[in-house]
Amino acid sequence: MSGLLRGFARFWIGFVIGDDWVIAATVAAALLGTWGLTAAGLPAWWLVPTAVVWAAWVSLRRAARGERPRGRASRRG
Repeated sequence: MSGLLRGFARFWIGFVIGDDWVIAATVAAALLGTWGLTAAGLPAWWLVPTAVVWAAWVSLRRAARGERPRGRASRRG
């Protein structure tokens, strides 16, 4: 049973984070920031789209240079 749960957790971690943990962290931070701004009564509609555009730009620039995200070794060949 623990092997099944471990496999389930690995699947979801791999699905959500994927190859680039920076994008997953940026989206999580943007969602938390949106929640905080909304709780403070401030307009927050702009935060998630801005964060997504920024994360995509950083990811594309890194891919064009052939870099990998820091902090995690590649599992590929």
